[in-house]
Amino acid sequence: MKTTKDIPVIDAVCGLFTHDAQPYRPEWRDKFLVEKIGAEKDRVAGHSLDELVGKLDDAGIEQAIIHAVRAGQEHHPSSVRIPYELVHEATKKYPGKLYGVAGIDPTEGMEGVRKFEWAVKDLGFVGAHFYPHWFEIPPNHAKVYPFYAKCVELGVPIQMQVGQSLLYDTSFPRRSVGQPITLDEVACDFPELVLIGIHVGIPWTNEMIAMAWKHPNVYIGSDAHSPKYWPKEFVHYINTYGKDKVIFGTDFPVLDFARTIKEIEELDINEIALKKLMYENTQKIYNL
Repeated sequence: MKTTKDIPVIDAVCGLFTHDAQPYRPEWRDKFLVEKIGAEKDRVAGHSLDELVGKLDDAGIEQAIIHAVRAGQEHHPSSVRIPYELVHEATKKYPGKLYGVAGIDPTEGMEGVRKFEWAVKDLGFVGAHFYPHWFEIPPNHAKVYPFYAKCVELGVPIQMQVGQSLLYDTSFPRRSVGQPITLDEVACDFPELVLIGIHVGIPWTNEMIAMAWKHPNVYIGSDAHSPKYWPKEFVHYINTYGKDKVIFGTDFPVLDFARTIKEIEELDINEIALKKLMYENTQKIYNL
């Protein structure tokens, strides 16, 4: 079994589940994360920022990229929208440890683009984050293209959920619009844009692998699904011809930091691929 003991691990997809962030999450969060996803109650309940960083340290994670979520339109009762400023405060308290990525809302048009630019230029965010299904707007929709253009202009990546969506709030079902093949059109139109399909692409993992294999600018985030359940094709891809194209993440609190790393160590990933997965690929993509 290969270990990560001597590897400076980076979690590229991490939620800010602090006490200060909890008021911005609606009541459905506990029922969904605990009963549907199986996250432990104490992970979902929230922590102080110091406690969150302590959990990262205990798991051997040296750096984490925190997303300022835009899950749904502003003022909708089911939406989750973590303020950019709150993530910025966390990154200021732990510089070099925590980095921010700015959630985007494609329904906001150019106003949203300007907010995103402000987050990168003034707050030091290192990229964008997008949940297509929350807006029922697929990655290749025209409404998202101004944000892609701004990412290229600013020289930052965008990570977005691919694969199916779930029933987060049963009173507000969302369609699964993030099928990985939709990245094909985006990657062709924006060959300079770094695209990261997070959440493995399940149940279309092979389709996600095909996109990352085809396009030099497309990568895969390994977060949100326990490594012991990863499709064998995905593990093979990491271990062989995809060793430069996959980055580690947990989507905390969906996955526990230490447990996720332990499960990866049990997959018998070769040493070169393991270093690239856990650190080198993310460091290069985000220029940390």
